[in-house]
Amino acid sequence: MSFFKDRNCYMKDYNLSLMDKIKGFDYIYLFFISLVVFIGLGVLYSVGGHWISKQSFHFILSLGILIVIAFSNLRLWMKYAYWIYGAALLMLLAVDLVGYTGMGAQRWLNFGIMKVQPSEVMKIALVLALARYFHGADLDDIRSIKYTIPPVLMVVVPVLLILKQPDLGTAMMLVFMSVSVFFLVGVQIWKFVVLGLAALGTFPIIWSLLHDYQKRRVLTFLNPEKDPLGAGYHISQSKITLGSGGFWGKGFMQGTQSHLNFIPEKQTDFIFTVFAEEFGWIGSLGLILLYIILISYGFAITIKCQNFFGKVLAAGLTVNLALYVFINLGMVMGLMPVVGVPLPMMSYGGTAMMTLFISFGLMECVKINHEMVIGRLGSIDDE
Repeated sequence: MSFFKDRNCYMKDYNLSLMDKIKGFDYIYLFFISLVVFIGLGVLYSVGGHWISKQSFHFILSLGILIVIAFSNLRLWMKYAYWIYGAALLMLLAVDLVGYTGMGAQRWLNFGIMKVQPSEVMKIALVLALARYFHGADLDDIRSIKYTIPPVLMVVVPVLLILKQPDLGTAMMLVFMSVSVFFLVGVQIWKFVVLGLAALGTFPIIWSLLHDYQKRRVLTFLNPEKDPLGAGYHISQSKITLGSGGFWGKGFMQGTQSHLNFIPEKQTDFIFTVFAEEFGWIGSLGLILLYIILISYGFAITIKCQNFFGKVLAAGLTVNLALYVFINLGMVMGLMPVVGVPLPMMSYGGTAMMTLFISFGLMECVKINHEMVIGRLGSIDDE
């Protein structure tokens, strides 16, 4: 049973004026996005003021990109979806040849003024390509094994390239996001079961291909107390810091664990622990509620949109955001292995913020193109 019951809904080629797009822009959505960013800037100031200027630049640049994309034509994104995917794939291949190495992994391309992480770009490109592929497909197509082979290859190729960098966290996100899209467009459950069993059967091979540090992370997740000063140090200190904040927190810039440098990567992967120590359980709950609001906004856009390409695109991007939050929080709480996934709009990083704001811009684009056209036409099917 497909979540998208009506597959014959297409966005008509209707030109909207700039004023139409300004009216259709969801400023409340942007407010919540910006609120999370400003909270992140505050935490970055707490852990070290030198992070603020670069992250503020990332925010201003990303905000401009969001607005440009929001006011663009959704048809253009559908038209060039495969080209964008191809460009992202070439960038991943380029990483293997001339990539910049940092923190023990070769994941970046150095363009002089900034370093770009192509795996982050692929998160957007893959959703666009899958949305384009499934656009207009009927359930008979989806049920055909032959029809589902190309999108599976679209996922497998970048996942293998990203695993080679190595970047297990991003590879996991691409897989989970793609599986959710396949499920929502109507791929039968039995195919997921078969693939799941096949994955279990190949686990020994996958385990042998993992790097030593990745194996240690998995083993540490299963037994973090085994080596608290070595492989288990990150997660042990993260749990201590989370508990240190108590209910109300120790106050802004008053966190002892974070300011005494017990927390590694406190400006990126473990920034939530800094926030939790300073603002406690109540502040952490508030931040999680903000993320829930953003994710709910995304699903609301997905449900309301009558254009199938827009539906798949909005669904995939919303799931991507949810995975960011779920994996990062699960990681710092010890519920998942440490895989290096940043907390959206909070963690320091230019490429991650830019790609997130591109996804927000695309969400606004879907909303504007849908609501303004529907508002003028009454119903797409009436035209």
